[in-house]
Amino acid sequence: MNRFLYTIVASLLLQGLCGNSSAQAQTQTDSLLGEPTLAHCVAYALKHFPLVQQAYLDEAITEHQIKSKLADWYPQISLGANYQNNFQLPSASFNGNVVKTGTYNSSSAGLAGSQNIFNRDVLLAMRSAGDVRKQIKQVTLSDKIEVVVAVSKAFYDVLLTRKQIDLLDEDITRLSRSLKDAYNQYQGGIVDKIDYKQATISLNNARAEKKSYEELLKSKLVFLKQQMGYSSPGNLDLVYDSTSMEKEAIADTSQEVRYENRIEYQLLVTEKKLQQYNLLYNRWSFYPSVSAFAGYNFNFINDRFSRLYNQNFPNSFGGLQLSFPIFQGNKRVQNIRVAELQVKRLDWDMESLKNIISSQYAQALASYKSYLYDYYTLRENLALATEVYNTIQLQYRSGIKAYLDVITAETSLRSAQSNYANALYQVLSSKLDLQKALGTIQY
Repeated sequence: MNRFLYTIVASLLLQGLCGNSSAQAQTQTDSLLGEPTLAHCVAYALKHFPLVQQAYLDEAITEHQIKSKLADWYPQISLGANYQNNFQLPSASFNGNVVKTGTYNSSSAGLAGSQNIFNRDVLLAMRSAGDVRKQIKQVTLSDKIEVVVAVSKAFYDVLLTRKQIDLLDEDITRLSRSLKDAYNQYQGGIVDKIDYKQATISLNNARAEKKSYEELLKSKLVFLKQQMGYSSPGNLDLVYDSTSMEKEAIADTSQEVRYENRIEYQLLVTEKKLQQYNLLYNRWSFYPSVSAFAGYNFNFINDRFSRLYNQNFPNSFGGLQLSFPIFQGNKRVQNIRVAELQVKRLDWDMESLKNIISSQYAQALASYKSYLYDYYTLRENLALATEVYNTIQLQYRSGIKAYLDVITAETSLRSAQSNYANALYQVLSSKLDLQKALGTIQY
């Protein structure tokens, strides 16, 4: 009997948690969001939440910055041109005589090109480009994980509040029936008016509590929209598959924490690689910078402007340029020491993060197991409280029990229903924390 009653109660509660929202969402959905299930809300947030959009823009910015740095490997070509008119020709001494030199009009145009052969700046950009791209994508993934957790918890919180309202509706229905029974018995002279007044007080309290939850629901819906980046002013009628609620509450607690699954650890690994590139960059400071250059100039000279461009006197050149600083007061050596110490410091950062991850996992696992045990216990209590209430209610109608017993049983049932709903929310929320600690959040 208890098992049969428990099955019925659990089924009704699960349907009540999401059934009303499902029915409403079928008649009114937002075209931008579609059916507002948890998966759709998360998908919407990953497309519209400002933090994620900023992360995508940061990826694009980083990509252009990388290409800008790598562009220095390509030949650098420039064009220059000028025209000069001499109002007075310059003078020069030749064999004791001062003579005028040059022409009144001169013009030139030149093409110049250079090609880096060895340059530590562009070499660093080429070596580290892949890891820089990887790092910025990991930052985006980290932001996505935070959004998924925040939206999921806000989603479950809205469902919990709606469930509390549904439970209060059921409570009001029961109290209204009890009030009617108490009034009828009072009119029949079976009991005094105390039972009738107590029933009235309980009903008024339930209605006041429902109003409080309805106002609270509004703020929680606004918070969920904010976490999603949802700007529509319309109502958001959430949809949830009640049959999968209990299945989703179960997590595999036998998994062992793997540091490499955590995005924070992955970011540190990538940062260490970039820091190692920085160490190489400082070591390359002892190598010379080498580049090739070439140029071709068009030169035009004539005393008359109209004939200036009739004849060209070109010249061209090419060569290699080497730049090698010999002594900088041991600056390069000190920069290398700093880079080496920064790499070692990251090793300790990774050790510290491992300890933090282990602690987070232990806490998340303990919380999840505790909430899951409470959930199973409170689910059984709900079935027992329902059976007790139904029995007491029948006995009161038969004149066997006092109305005080009905109030006590009804209060126990209401508390059991509320505790069960809270336990389910806490299990789902703690499961998210456990998945985050394990690094297995899906996005």
